[in-house]
Amino acid sequence: MFHSYAAIGDSFTEGVGDELPDGTVRGWADFVALGLAEHAASQATGPVRYANLAIRGRKLGPILDEQLDPAIALAPEVISLNGGGNDILRPKITVPEVAGRLRGAVDRMREAGIHVLLLSGANPTDHLPLGGVFGRRGDALAEEVFGWGELEGVTTVNNWADAGLRDIRYWSADKLHLNSLGHARVASNVLTAIGVPVPGEWGVAEVAAAPPAGRSRNTAAYYREFVMPWIGRRLTGRSSGDGRTAKRPTLEPVPLTTTG
Repeated sequence: MFHSYAAIGDSFTEGVGDELPDGTVRGWADFVALGLAEHAASQATGPVRYANLAIRGRKLGPILDEQLDPAIALAPEVISLNGGGNDILRPKITVPEVAGRLRGAVDRMREAGIHVLLLSGANPTDHLPLGGVFGRRGDALAEEVFGWGELEGVTTVNNWADAGLRDIRYWSADKLHLNSLGHARVASNVLTAIGVPVPGEWGVAEVAAAPPAGRSRNTAAYYREFVMPWIGRRLTGRSSGDGRTAKRPTLEPVPLTTTG
């Protein structure tokens, strides 16, 4: 049972796609923190504190350069790490280099006595333009990382291999980020991996049992609203995370009354 948890990463971990009415984002890491808090409350083992340093648009290098040291400095019992998703969307990627940086970060956290949650993002490539190219890169990265085998002090969660998560009902309008259902399913994968019950009110099992929604079509409006702005940012060297700071930079108690 973990009572302090810090998350580092990009938009996946920040929670983009799971927007709340006040304009903030929630996401799977927030769900995991809530699941930990509810379990701790049921066992009367004390409060759970949670920090989220993830910032959208970050490639793996900036994630590790900007977020890893601050996360370790918080001295949580567990840190979740996901990165590389934005790298595989770029024209050039060296999978062994990305995997090597991930392994170095994992080893640093282990050396600091912190348990590591190492997880992959979900696979969006069924619904994206050039999805086949990105899918092959994601497959190669997942094979490299999850080919390390069991490491002491590390829990792995391979969301990339979760075939159910590829269904369009788990994805937001841009088809690149998960929606609230998708984030809840990822959180259930994480909680299950660490032996914490998944709150039934999330409805994860019921949604998973429903018939699949099938594939979607990418209309001209979709390209105008999502694809072209993304290309524009790439061409101008901008990022969706420019000027943003971590939404929860310090370990704070997780309230049990806000389930979204």
